[in-house]
Amino acid sequence: MNGDITRTTIIHSLFWKLLERGGTQAIQLLVMIILTRLLTPGDYGVIAIVAVFISIATLLADSGFCESLIQKKKVEDIDFSSVFFLNLLVACLLYIILFFTAPYAALYFEAPQLKAILRILSLTVFISVCNSIQYAVIARSMQFKKLVKSSLAAAVFAGLAGVVLACTGFGIWALVVQQLTNQLLVTVLLWFSVKWRPQLLFSTKHISILYSFGWKLVASTLIYNLYTSLQSFVIGKLFSPVMLGYYSRGAQLPNILVSNINGSIQSVMFPALASRQDDKERMKEMIRRAIVTSSFILFPLMMGLAVIAEPLIRLLFTEKWLPAAVFLQIFCGYYALWTVDSANLHVIKAVGRSDLFLKLEIVKFIMGTIILVSSLPFGVYGVAVGVLINRILTTIVDAWPMKALLDYSLVAQIRDVLPSLFLALSVGTIVYSIHLAGLPDMLTIFLQIIIGAALYIGLAIVLKVESFTYLLLTMKHMIKSEGRLTIE
Repeated sequence: MNGDITRTTIIHSLFWKLLERGGTQAIQLLVMIILTRLLTPGDYGVIAIVAVFISIATLLADSGFCESLIQKKKVEDIDFSSVFFLNLLVACLLYIILFFTAPYAALYFEAPQLKAILRILSLTVFISVCNSIQYAVIARSMQFKKLVKSSLAAAVFAGLAGVVLACTGFGIWALVVQQLTNQLLVTVLLWFSVKWRPQLLFSTKHISILYSFGWKLVASTLIYNLYTSLQSFVIGKLFSPVMLGYYSRGAQLPNILVSNINGSIQSVMFPALASRQDDKERMKEMIRRAIVTSSFILFPLMMGLAVIAEPLIRLLFTEKWLPAAVFLQIFCGYYALWTVDSANLHVIKAVGRSDLFLKLEIVKFIMGTIILVSSLPFGVYGVAVGVLINRILTTIVDAWPMKALLDYSLVAQIRDVLPSLFLALSVGTIVYSIHLAGLPDMLTIFLQIIIGAALYIGLAIVLKVESFTYLLLTMKHMIKSEGRLTIE
């Protein structure tokens, strides 16, 4: 890993990553609103089931090599090429397995369409193999600017394709085409913008070195995916694909917001942390700043989204999706904690402790499974609450090793995020009362957003919240550094 990753480089990379993720998510959100109004909860339930199989296959195809390539201090051409060809071979084997097991999956979930959809969307496993290598090259060099055009263009064209098909009566196949087109276009465009090409090189020795770090991450992520898969399978089988559609839609809105902001920060932080893995004090400073800043932004966003959940669902998706509002509120709490959790996990990966990462995932899987089984008698909403409880406990578990690794204890982390949490809860409680006035949905949402934002920022200024001051300084520095780099 390059050792010359400076603060300016990090801020510059964060600027482009936020632009890429923000622009892509905005387009996808617009497309999602249109498609959700045209399609049914059952359609989204089937896609949610298929997504479980695809995510596990994609994970196994990559086998943790992408993160190994980012984390390794020095990488050669033979490393990239060896990983590319091995992952391509594994992707072929996984596709064959998915192709022949698709009929059994369709039979088990009593969803005939699942067979053809799974066979077609499984093609994205091949695409992801190429995409992951391109991303590793970009992340190592912190050239996230190259992702912007490809991601935005792919989101626009894939979204248009999905909307046109949905409007012309293709139903669930609009979602299939949208996802497949998006993945394909991103990879093709990155292929032209990133100059790396596979060479006829392969080394089992280099694969072994990378795998010694990566396999533990794969096992860890696989365990996590199994836990999330259990949620989808349980809801889809014991309740119904329709209820799974409400559940997944409720989770998707907060996920879009959080993955844009927190995902951008963490995407840049991992290679930056890995480059400083021998400087513990610097790592502690970087991770603390990431937690404090992202919490200050995300806590009020999640609180605000939970407050406006019901009128927002009615306004965007119509009354038929109203049962998703409760899930949306629950998952706002879930994703609010994601920022702290993911930051701690990136530290563990950056310092090369994939063994500790795996141990933590095993503990969390056992804990999560117990909570999931215990919540089943309380119905699908009980399952969602159980997921939130598990997120709270896993955040504590993941923060525990930070005392030994960086001298950044759980108590210190709680102390750092408390100001933002207190502000978000206080403002959310005040703003929630506006809905009692019985105003139209659009006016209610408008007033809640405007008043909530003004109160939150105003209180941050009056109370001199450190994260707000730092955020303003960082934004100024980001604009100035981007201006200099553009001129140069």
